Amino acid sequence: MKCIDFDKAFSLFAMKWFKDHGKEYKNYDEMEAAMPDVYASFLDTPADFLAHFKPGEYFEQWDDAKVLIDWMEDYFKQRVPVPDMLLNRIASLGEPAEKRLYALLQKERTPQEARMTAVSLLGELGSTLPMQLYISWQLRREPEDELCDAACEALAQMGEEAIDPMLAFLADANDAGKEALCSVLSYYPETAEKVLPELLRLIRKPDANVAVLAGYLGRLGDERALETLIDLALDEDLTYLNYIELRSAIEQLGGDAPEREFDESDPEYEAMSRLQMPWQKQGRQEEDDAAEERPLDGDYLQ
Repeated sequence: MKCIDFDKAFSLFAMKWFKDHGKEYKNYDEMEAAMPDVYASFLDTPADFLAHFKPGEYFEQWDDAKVLIDWMEDYFKQRVPVPDMLLNRIASLGEPAEKRLYALLQKERTPQEARMTAVSLLGELGSTLPMQLYISWQLRREPEDELCDAACEALAQMGEEAIDPMLAFLADANDAGKEALCSVLSYYPETAEKVLPELLRLIRKPDANVAVLAGYLGRLGDERALETLIDLALDEDLTYLNYIELRSAIEQLGGDAPEREFDESDPEYEAMSRLQMPWQKQGRQEEDDAAEERPLDGDYLQ
């Protein structure tokens, strides 16, 4: 099937539109604001490059999920922008599309962007068909893996139905996989008996993502994490942002976080200080100005 570049076609349509209707707009801001209406007109206008089909209805001619999903894959392979209209048509097919999208996920040689899109479409369909596949991806995953991250988000969307299958494979996952699965399981306090020990081990690793793992522990809601969190908050090598997240988790669990002092020698603290909002600076300046103008009372003079 031919992979038509609808983005390019719309650009040409919009250029002609604004050439014909330019006098209706005072400036570029008004033209930009009109863009959604121009796009809607593009979708509803019969096009020569589509044999006079309307772009918004072009893919409605096909109802074969295999044809449409193979077509989507070709778009990715040929590096042509995938039309939203094609994706919408695939999603509208329901169960037939679900099965073909699941088959696409298992094709390791297909472009990763195509598999990422399949994960997204299956999420739109509310599908739990790829649950076990998504879990299996986490078992030997790399710490940085966009496809595995998308699958993990999909597991979270599946809700309680995914809890027991994730718990069943938690012990078999590598550390990156354990962290990913725990990110979902931490939403469910009832999983604490298995999830808490894993999170406490992971957060004590030398290369631990302390801020993220502290958030999971706070969300899990098990007070048994307090001792470890407080101990980490007292670490003299602790960075500012890690301390902030640890403190938040400790307070979320009902504990009292130890007070710490940070200064510009901590790059994170210095960076956060530079991000101070203008109105905060203005507020302090107004307070200083008011203090200068305030009359001295008798007690101060004494």
